[in-house]
Amino acid sequence: MSNSELLSIPTTMRQRVIDYITQLQNDIVSALEEASVSPCQFKRDAWSRPQGGGGISRTYASSGDDATYEKAGVNISMIHGTLPPAAIKQMSSEHTSLDVNTTTALPFFAGGISLIVHPRNPNAPSAHANYRYFEVMDSTEKDAKVVGWWFGGITDLTPSYLFEEDAKEFHETLKAVCDAYGTALYPKFKQSCDDHFFIPHRKEYRGIGGIRFDDLNDEMNTILGSVDGEARPRTADDIFAFVRALGDVFTSSYMSILNRRKIMPSDERMRRWQLLRRGRYVEFNLVCERGIKFGLAAPGVNVENVLMGMPEMARWEYMSDMFEESGSAEGKMMEVLRSPKSWVRDC
Repeated sequence: MSNSELLSIPTTMRQRVIDYITQLQNDIVSALEEASVSPCQFKRDAWSRPQGGGGISRTYASSGDDATYEKAGVNISMIHGTLPPAAIKQMSSEHTSLDVNTTTALPFFAGGISLIVHPRNPNAPSAHANYRYFEVMDSTEKDAKVVGWWFGGITDLTPSYLFEEDAKEFHETLKAVCDAYGTALYPKFKQSCDDHFFIPHRKEYRGIGGIRFDDLNDEMNTILGSVDGEARPRTADDIFAFVRALGDVFTSSYMSILNRRKIMPSDERMRRWQLLRRGRYVEFNLVCERGIKFGLAAPGVNVENVLMGMPEMARWEYMSDMFEESGSAEGKMMEVLRSPKSWVRDC
């Protein structure tokens, strides 16, 4: 086959996703290493899954007081295998394209990038993001067709201390990306993110949110609901472009905030409060986060990757009253965590 013939063959969406998340991982790790005050080099761990596929983990952790990151990780995974009929039936309740009435297992592919940054300085917020693609094929034959596909994503900010200019900058950047693909997206995706990060047993939210979308394809989207008919990306190409735009903007939406806060002065009280908030982070991940529960139950999973988002250190105090002090910085933070607010105009 000639080079011109090879170039004429369309690249599959799964390969485009793999290529993109591989490059994005390298870009984000480079940006994090460059932003570190002290020398910082992320470890690289390539892993494989016996049932099919694997991934690459890039992680860093330090207990030093002068470290920019107490823990950070940028992981990608590209796994494939087969879905049993029961799993396909369950998925078909949300994806009509999967209503194939199959009595046999069908092949699937899932690819995504997940990142977490827990800075050492209490003034600097933790950041989290995850973008993923999922597809199901109608058979294992070479000419198999995709019978179901969707994209999902989430990104959010979790500060210990509130700097309103940081919150506004973070959300304004996300809104600008969303608005380029449809003005109905940001309000719905912001609300979805707030709802997702609610900690019921504490009656508070994990952080100041961001955006969250799931099961986004050419079908009716549950999160968008009544506004799904408005302008939004619907084809796989357009939704992938939207996801890429969000992934590409991470360094500008977070790194400028990190660079402002990473060398600000702090004291033992602030460190104590940061660790208490990290305790809430742990509670959400282990009690509320469905993705972690699903990941830990999946066969052949890399447990270390599933739990990568857990902070290196956390603290619990019985009936702590730090945030009850009137007019304190901690109390100001709790006001927002108990009642999410809009950080941009017209939302």
